[in-house]
Amino acid sequence: MPRMTATRKPPYRADEAIAALSAADPKLARLIERAGPLRLRISGSLSPFEALAESIIYQQLHGKAAAAIHARMVEGFVEVCGIGVHPSPEHLLECPTQQLRSAGLSANKTLALRDLAAKTLDGTVPPLAKIRRMSDEAIIEHLTQVRGIGRWTVEMMLIFRLGRPDVFPTSDYGVRKGFALTFGKLKPTDKITPADLPKPAEMEKRAKKWHPWCSVASWYLWRACDLAKPDAAAKQPI
Repeated sequence: MPRMTATRKPPYRADEAIAALSAADPKLARLIERAGPLRLRISGSLSPFEALAESIIYQQLHGKAAAAIHARMVEGFVEVCGIGVHPSPEHLLECPTQQLRSAGLSANKTLALRDLAAKTLDGTVPPLAKIRRMSDEAIIEHLTQVRGIGRWTVEMMLIFRLGRPDVFPTSDYGVRKGFALTFGKLKPTDKITPADLPKPAEMEKRAKKWHPWCSVASWYLWRACDLAKPDAAAKQPI
């Protein structure tokens, strides 16, 4: 995932979510007890345009490599934007392609960033004030029109930028693995095969009892993966 800038607590009550999930699902309750308090944090400063631009840059890259490319991209606009200021959609559309490529962006990501900029200016990517009034599915429908932005990317934005409480990213590998560890036959020492991971329909069936707190349940499924690591006993889960 992209870097977390200034962060804050989610805009919902963690204790209420945990109590409801624990009462609804005893197996999930045991995971919650093992993992401890909810430490999910929301990124509080990025606009939808900036958050999606970072998501595009970070796709299929190690975090450090993506952060370096993102930093070089931003540095390329210092003369027009100032130090550390993210370029605007207009800046991304007007700059030479070579400027973006020299920062380390691939041809596909360069095209995706330009498409994101164009769709931000034409309103396909709404401003934050409007997005906050939209339903989760409406946001997904709007933002997946951008080249390079799929449902998973928008789901991560819903959970970690907008603080939506009821998002269940069934395509996420960590969530699927955590589900198998918690509700399936997968053991921490097992070598994982595709057959070990649950199908979305199976996950969604169990998640019916988790609404309206699927984002919180997802966070705990990620923690299940942490707890399965060999050194988990010596560490607090992140």
